[in-house]
Amino acid sequence: MTVADLGAVMALEVQAYSHPWSQGNFVDSLAAGHLTEVLVSDAPAGPVIGYFVAMEGVQELHLLNLTIAPAWQGRGHGSALLDAVLAHAEARRLPTVWLEVRASNVRARALYARRGFDEAGLRRGYYPAARGREDAVVMRRVLAPAASAQRVASSAAGATAGATAGGPDALE
Repeated sequence: MTVADLGAVMALEVQAYSHPWSQGNFVDSLAAGHLTEVLVSDAPAGPVIGYFVAMEGVQELHLLNLTIAPAWQGRGHGSALLDAVLAHAEARRLPTVWLEVRASNVRARALYARRGFDEAGLRRGYYPAARGREDAVVMRRVLAPAASAQRVASSAAGATAGATAGGPDALE
């Protein structure tokens, strides 16, 4: 996703959600360097039919937004984008992917469950809704616990070596 995609992304966002992200949310995500991708139809000069935004954290990837155009849902495009998210996490050796989903979004929750996500908690009143607020179900997928432990051990060893060799400034 680039700034040039934002018109198409915003058009899709307002179709898909009663309380869409603002263009500023997407601009801020791009400026922050979040992982972003658009999915474009196979047709020549095809439209943007989906996208995701994810934020890398310490030992995790947090999926912030995954959207498929309503007219394109139910054709495996959500799974394809989710595969891309998981591939990014695996390539970065991030052991856990987190997300929030509206409690009422049974279809999305089922997709995430089929893809190995489990329900880890509930954020009460997380989402704006037509009548007040709606709860979010927090879901996670653990990708590779062994790789995670190896990465932590490697990072700790590197931090110790860096601190010994060059003092605190060597870690920056």
